[in-house]
Amino acid sequence: MVLPQRHRLRGKNLFDYIYKQSRRYYGGSLLVLRVAAAKPNLLKPDEASTAMELRLAVVISSKVSKRAVQRNRLRRQFHQSFVDLCHRWEKPESPCLRPQSWLLLSLKPEAGSATCNDLLREWQAVLQQAGFLDDNNTPHHPSGGTLL
Repeated sequence: MVLPQRHRLRGKNLFDYIYKQSRRYYGGSLLVLRVAAAKPNLLKPDEASTAMELRLAVVISSKVSKRAVQRNRLRRQFHQSFVDLCHRWEKPESPCLRPQSWLLLSLKPEAGSATCNDLLREWQAVLQQAGFLDDNNTPHHPSGGTLL
C-alpha cells in the first residue's frame, strides 16, 4: 500500500532536522525509530494544511538488501502498518489527541535476514517504547492520554 500524501515525509531539510533534533528509540538489532516534534515551516507550502499530522518516512539502505524489490516490499509493509495505526488514531471519539510528531524508521543491515513478522513485531515494540502504543497495542498519545 502507498502511504497517503498527508503522512509522508520528504526532502533533505526534513531528514536533516529529524536526524539532528529527534529522540531515538532502538528496537533490538533490527531497527531504529527517530521521533521529532512536527515543524510545519519545513514543509512545502502546499503541505502546510496537514503539517501537524503524524508523518512517517522509512529508510532502508542497500545494506539491508541489494534488491530494490525486497526493500520496497519491506517499506510497503511498514507503510501499511502505519496507515492501520493512523486509522485507529483517527476515530471520531478522540480527534484532538493525535500525536503531532514526525517519525523516521531506519532498518539496520541485520533486518535483511529477518522475517517480516519479526520486523513488524519489533516495530510494535519500538512504538510502545516511544509511547505511541500502550501494552495492549492500543494507540496512545505520548503525553499520557489514551486515544481509544
